[in-house]
Amino acid sequence: MIAGVDEAGRGPLAGPVVAAAVILCSHGIEGLNDSKKLSPARRAELEAIIKARCRWAIARVEPDEIDRLNIFAATMLAMTRAVAALGVDPAEVRIDGNHSPARWRDEWRWPARAIVGGDATEPAISAASILAKEARDALMRQACARWPAYGFSRHKGYGTREHLDALARHGPSPIHRMSFAPCAQALLL
Repeated sequence: MIAGVDEAGRGPLAGPVVAAAVILCSHGIEGLNDSKKLSPARRAELEAIIKARCRWAIARVEPDEIDRLNIFAATMLAMTRAVAALGVDPAEVRIDGNHSPARWRDEWRWPARAIVGGDATEPAISAASILAKEARDALMRQACARWPAYGFSRHKGYGTREHLDALARHGPSPIHRMSFAPCAQALLL
């Protein structure tokens, strides 16, 4: 049993960081790739297939935790929570990137390997990439319904011109990451 792990939402100014862990079904899934290389429609199709056929889990770390820990530590925590939520112990966990939570989280207990670009080369990581992105995008659409002035459904919390202008006009929302400079600076305006 090999689990793939990836995250979505390290760079945005608002919202949680989300990690997904996926153990692929034995016969695999056609068309998996880095979530950023797939159209929204194709990601949604693959998300449904992955959820129907695979063992998977999603975890998130909220903005207040991100502010307390820092974004790197929060990402390692989200990945750890996702693997723990699988309910089984994988023989190996393959993680997209150059860091494994094994070095950073005391509660990490699985053999792990970090793979740079793994979201495009390792099918289980690709599947995790898709689930993490789809879950985070859905959360940001919900946030947009609650705080429409920020346009979260369009930029997903990233620091676009639209988002920075809204932040300057309205100040930070409850889901902004106050440890990120543009959010902290918005309080000074």
